[in-house]
Amino acid sequence: MKALITGITGQDGSYLAESLLDKGYEVYGLERRLSVPNDRNIEHIKDRIRLLSGDMSDQNSLMSAVSEAQPDEVYNLAAQSFVPASHYQAELTGDVNGLGVVRILSAIRAVKQDARFYQASTSEMFGNVQETPQTETTRFHPRSPYGCSKVFAYWTTVNHRESYDIHASNGILFNHESPRRGSEFITRKVTRAIARIQAGSQSELKIGNLDSRRDWGFAGDYVEAMQLMLQQDTPDDYVIATGQDHTVREFIETAFGVVGINLTWEGEREKEVGYDSLENPIVSVDPQFFRPAEVHILKGDPTKAKTQLGWEPTTTFEELVEMMVEADIEALK
Repeated sequence: MKALITGITGQDGSYLAESLLDKGYEVYGLERRLSVPNDRNIEHIKDRIRLLSGDMSDQNSLMSAVSEAQPDEVYNLAAQSFVPASHYQAELTGDVNGLGVVRILSAIRAVKQDARFYQASTSEMFGNVQETPQTETTRFHPRSPYGCSKVFAYWTTVNHRESYDIHASNGILFNHESPRRGSEFITRKVTRAIARIQAGSQSELKIGNLDSRRDWGFAGDYVEAMQLMLQQDTPDDYVIATGQDHTVREFIETAFGVVGINLTWEGEREKEVGYDSLENPIVSVDPQFFRPAEVHILKGDPTKAKTQLGWEPTTTFEELVEMMVEADIEALK
C-alpha cells in the first residue's frame, strides 16, 4: 500500500507517517519549499519516506505529486492551522485550507480516481456551538476565518464523494496535542513556559481566556482513527474526540502540578493572576490573547467512531499533559 500525506512535517503528519510505516506502507510526503527546512518532526524517519515538493496553493505541484506517488490513500493534513493567525491572514487561510482541498481532490480525480481520501476537518467548524456535546449532525457555526475555511473544505469533500464517487471521508478532530505540537498553540505555550520557568530563563506566562473549555486528546491516538476511516467499505464523516472537556485553567494547573507547583488565583477575568506556593506571580491574563469571537466550549461525542470504527482514545488528559511537560523539560536540557 502507498500513502501520500500532505502536511507530513507537522504534528499529525509525522505521527501518521510513523504509524503507516509500521504497518508496511510506502509513504510519500508533500513538503512545501522553505528557505530553512522544518523537518524536525520527521528527522528520525526521513530515510524511510519519500518527500515530494509541492504546495496546496499550486495545482500543478499537486497533480505531479499524485502522479508520482500513485497513492492508494491520500491524507490531507496540510493547513494554515493557527486560529489567531487566520484573523489577519484570512485570504491565505481560505486559499490553503479551502481551495487547497479542491485542488488535491481535482488531482485525485484526474490522476488516481480510486485513491481513498481523508480530509482533516476540525471542531472549530462548530464554533458558537448549537449543542453540547457536538456530534456529526451538529450544525456548524464557525467563529474564525480558519473555521470558515474548514467548513468549505468539509463540504467540498462531501460533494466529491457524492458527485464523483470518490472514497472521501472527513475526520472532525477535536483538539489533539503532543510534544510535537507547534509552539504557538496554547498547550505548547504552557508546557514550554513551565520548562523555562523551571530553568530560570522565564519568570511569567501570559495567557488569554482561562475559562475556554476544550476536549483534549493525544495526536498519536487520533491518527489511528484517520487510517480506520479509509479502511471502511463506505466513506463517511466521524467526530474524533475523548468526550471529556477541561478549561484552559485546568490544563495550566495540571501542567504546573507536574513540576510540583500548586497555583492560587486572584483578580477578575481579564486581570487574573496565578501565584505559586511562594506567592510569586507566575501566570497572568493578558486581554491581547482573547479571540475577536470566542469559542467557549468544544466537546465531542465519539460514539459513532467507537461503534463503527472500533476506535477509542488510549491516553488520558493527565497522561497527555505530563507527557508534554516532561518532553519540554528534557528538550530544554
